[in-house]
Amino acid sequence: MITVLKPGTTEAQKSHLIDWLKEQGLDVHVSVGQDYTVLGLIGDTSHVDMDLIASLDIVEAVKRVTEPYKQCSRKFHPDDTVVDIGGVKIGGGNFALIAGPCSVESEEQIIAVAKAVKASGASLLRGGAFKPRTSPYDFQGLKADGIELLLEAKKITGLPIVTEIMNANHLPLFEEVDLIQVGARNMQNFELLKELGRIDRPILLKRGLANTLKELLMSAEYIMAGGNDKIILCERGIRTFESYTRNTLDLSAVPMLHELTHLPVIIDPSHATGVNRLVGPMAAAAAACGADGIMIEVHNDPPHALCDGAQSLTPDQFDDVARKVSAIREIVAK
Repeated sequence: MITVLKPGTTEAQKSHLIDWLKEQGLDVHVSVGQDYTVLGLIGDTSHVDMDLIASLDIVEAVKRVTEPYKQCSRKFHPDDTVVDIGGVKIGGGNFALIAGPCSVESEEQIIAVAKAVKASGASLLRGGAFKPRTSPYDFQGLKADGIELLLEAKKITGLPIVTEIMNANHLPLFEEVDLIQVGARNMQNFELLKELGRIDRPILLKRGLANTLKELLMSAEYIMAGGNDKIILCERGIRTFESYTRNTLDLSAVPMLHELTHLPVIIDPSHATGVNRLVGPMAAAAAACGADGIMIEVHNDPPHALCDGAQSLTPDQFDDVARKVSAIREIVAK
């Protein structure tokens, strides 16, 4: 249930109402917009007298939220959420390019890539330390050493770092990671999501291989229910019958999610297509459809990459894509 307060409501009046609602056994989520303040009522609202609340002088409207995701819903939080990652903002008109290799392989590699992508306009550095692989015999990442190398690249370039967590037991290793990524395979790892809800750190939540937008939002709700509202959603392609691409990039997810939720939405065209030459066009399309950011895999030597070389751009190719994305965003903004 949501309660919309009228403009001009004083802090004392708002606090009095919130205290009364909490006495009814409800949690209250407060969202302050430009014109209205929205109180999101979380808990068993079946016993709450909607007519009584609606009759109050300070109340504009009372509505029930029918969606199962409550805190993610734009009805709860009408204005866009802006997530701050080490000074880099995503959402609410703020756009970010995230770039780096699929996996961290060596100090020389990650630092070279970090310097290159920063020069081309990237504002966050991605790199896998723990790698979920389909085959148990494939390279699984450098793990803790990989995180240390990412932190070294951050120290040199100043770029906040993004890397994927596989297990809640690894959280102590992620204390200095600026943006913790939950990969597609872990989107419905609910015990992991609960743990991430208990920390005060931005989370990048990727859509699962065959999950609906509703299921993605319900996974985000798990994190928000724990108290962490610093969430960025990522569309990275879903599995369909098409075999020419690694996955099928669902660009319609961007405007649809912007209608349903206040959380920022970014696109990962690298995992979506799995094909180097398709990353540029899909990145351009992502910018055109209103994505809040784009995450691209960049490697200084793709043919010899230990992971996903076929979908990785070279630094020069990334520079070209970054310029095109910037030009398209200028056009869309007009």
